[in-house]
Amino acid sequence: EFVWNPAAAPIGPIVVLVSLGEQRAYVYRNGVEIGVTTISSGKPGHGTPTGVFVILQKDKDHRSSKYNNAPMPYTQRLTWDGVALHAGKIPGYPASHGCVRLPYAFSELLFGATTTGVTVVIENDVATPTMVSGSLLAPETLSAKLEAAWAGTSTWDPSRAPEGPLTIVMS
Repeated sequence: EFVWNPAAAPIGPIVVLVSLGEQRAYVYRNGVEIGVTTISSGKPGHGTPTGVFVILQKDKDHRSSKYNNAPMPYTQRLTWDGVALHAGKIPGYPASHGCVRLPYAFSELLFGATTTGVTVVIENDVATPTMVSGSLLAPETLSAKLEAAWAGTSTWDPSRAPEGPLTIVMS
């Protein structure tokens, strides 16, 4: 159901990418994948919203105020109107009321690794981040660098960022 390898990148900022089309979530720390899992997102009529969110609130023992006090262990709230990452049943297809359900053990591990303010990107397509290195500030080079990144011809040179890479999420 999932892979969790935080030793691959023990420090750095975390980003969670959720692919509704794949019904998977990917966890990156400092740009390195440290986890992947199956999910269950919103069923028809209760779709999971797409976009860039941050974890607003965390509650290990949350219960739903909308759906009959249903347990939502390891809740990480993404919106104030009820969308969250939390542990739940993963039937292999979208089945929630808009939340992103995660396997229980994975949800517990992710809950322990994140803080409020962590970025969560939810998209319809395949979650494939692209790394672009170098200066993107010069307007005359922006287009060329982006084209190279999309073509897969850009290079990653960690020595150019001795203090560690900067993670930027664009949607």
